Amino acid sequence: MACAKVISDFEVLAAGDAGRRRGWSDEEKVRIVEESLRGYRQGSTTAGRYGISRSLLTRWRAQYRSGQLETDGLMFAPLTLAAETAQASVCERQSRAPTASAATIEVLLRNGRRITVPASIDPAALARLLPVLDGL
Repeated sequence: MACAKVISDFEVLAAGDAGRRRGWSDEEKVRIVEESLRGYRQGSTTAGRYGISRSLLTRWRAQYRSGQLETDGLMFAPLTLAAETAQASVCERQSRAPTASAATIEVLLRNGRRITVPASIDPAALARLLPVLDGL
């Protein structure tokens, strides 16, 4: 004689109860993106740590670079000094008095601040500087 037990109880879960998607605030996205950019090849590791796909992290990184992810907090910019000779040459250039013929560029930032820089400024340095000043 065989014993068989029929189990007919089941549970129906509504789609809204425990969805797969999670809402991330811009502050959380920025924190995760900055963590993923700290080291070499950290994207997959960081995505796995937070349970998100690499493609979503890549999309957040693109938004971060274009300035679409905004935070109200202060941001730090990395600073690296290569050698003392480079530091000395910067000080010498700054100590010279500007001439009347020196051309300047005036930039009005989104936050209302205005910055005036010499026309001879390195475009790459200015591109790194402006997002930091705009975030203050």
